[in-house]
Amino acid sequence: MHETTRSQDNRVMIFDTTLRDGEQSPGASMELADKLELARALAKLGVDVIEAGFAIASPGDFASVQAIARSVHGPIIASLARCHREDIRQAWDALCDAERPRLHVFVATSPTHRELKLRMTPGQVIACAVDGVRRAKERCADVEFSAEDAARTETAFLTEVIERVIAAGATTVNIPDTVGYAMPDQFAATITHLRKHVRGIEGVTLSVHCHNDLGMAVANSLAALAAGARQVECTINGIGERAGNCSLEELVMALRTRADVFGLETGIRTERLYPTSRLLSAVTGLHVQRNKAVVGQNAFAHEAGIHQHGMLMHRTTYEIMRPEDVGFPASQMVLGKHSGRHALRDRLKELGFELGEERFETVFVEFKKLADKKKEVFDADLVAFATGGAEPTGRHYQLTSLHTTAGTGAIPTAAIEMTTPEGETRRAASVGDGPVDAVFKAIEQVMGITVKLRDFQVRAVSGGEDAQGEALIEIEHEGRSLRTRAVSTDIIEASARAFVKALNQAAASASAVAAPAAEAL
Repeated sequence: MHETTRSQDNRVMIFDTTLRDGEQSPGASMELADKLELARALAKLGVDVIEAGFAIASPGDFASVQAIARSVHGPIIASLARCHREDIRQAWDALCDAERPRLHVFVATSPTHRELKLRMTPGQVIACAVDGVRRAKERCADVEFSAEDAARTETAFLTEVIERVIAAGATTVNIPDTVGYAMPDQFAATITHLRKHVRGIEGVTLSVHCHNDLGMAVANSLAALAAGARQVECTINGIGERAGNCSLEELVMALRTRADVFGLETGIRTERLYPTSRLLSAVTGLHVQRNKAVVGQNAFAHEAGIHQHGMLMHRTTYEIMRPEDVGFPASQMVLGKHSGRHALRDRLKELGFELGEERFETVFVEFKKLADKKKEVFDADLVAFATGGAEPTGRHYQLTSLHTTAGTGAIPTAAIEMTTPEGETRRAASVGDGPVDAVFKAIEQVMGITVKLRDFQVRAVSGGEDAQGEALIEIEHEGRSLRTRAVSTDIIEASARAFVKALNQAAASASAVAAPAAEAL
């Protein structure tokens, strides 16, 4: 029996697909350096499998899978592939240097997909699935097969497909609810049926991959585990196609908090959940909603008087989890302009961030600048700095000076100065509908690139009149959506820096080879 595919009876394998399915979330594209940083964070988190990408989707995906396979150790590293010869070859070429590689092949099985997308007969689908698993098995001992849209597949046909791919050598079989259609009882019944009727299923790991279109992804995944599944495919913050995937942090903490119900365990280091969530948010620009379970800003906040009184008596009156168990900043340490490096470093460690010397010095400089502008620096300010709120350095355009004018009866204008990647200084001035619009137009002049602004949001990072403002920007350039963020006590400056970041990313990707659309499980 293959050691990577057969889990203990009470051990649940966590298959993280943030870098593959999660990246397919509109606006969540990541650069190679971002993916490597996140993959290393996932390894520290303790996930069992990292699905690094869909290698054939684009040269960038191939490079990301290959880089992660070569440099990230501990978890199994997987790449998705259709049951096509070239997909499997590309996936293996990207994965072959991993210490624990997994080829993950799939084909759709539901009548809707068979007839309307694939235009294949049931017999052709089975032949394709078996051939794909066999080709993958020739290259890799660890092969996972997924029956795309399994939740809408006839039970008898799904049973036959799964039995045939196990016979062909699959070591993990995955049952996806690709469109979030299933209900918990129904999905559990499917898992129970497969465990009872598929020959050889006791020798493989039974996995599920649930989408959240009806808000049931976590519930369906938990129901499947109760029915005998032992791997769950999920993402940090639940990001993914459309409404997203099963949320890793919600699933893991449900199993931990209600061990009395499930009797199951994972290998996740739960104190890393909050830092990993915030890292993903910083990398993608996708903000975590305040009331998000487990890792949202309000997850451990109490405002109502009755709740506060109960908490003062005993925290268990209104908290079923300890904030420190998920790495949440449970207490607030007031930092100001008189604080030194040791105090800042200690507080960052308490918040879950251990920064290298160069990055720490950058954060310290930004912290001192902020401390000179406001009375108190809050934890949320520090998280913003630690997760990338500062302007990137290197071969990018950088904003060095900004001046705007606006007022009732006045024409909003902006004058800027920027440094080019070659070190040249360029200046531009523009007018606009408002000061931010004028700044954006001036930046486009200097950088010589025009984009479509899809979304623009400004919010306060922390409390108080002197709070930092965070600008979140989404642009569209040559059919690609890019999201960035920046923070400053001046919201116009934050907006300008976020826009410069977005245009730097657009310029870097302008010559990239157009990628085929990745299919989602």
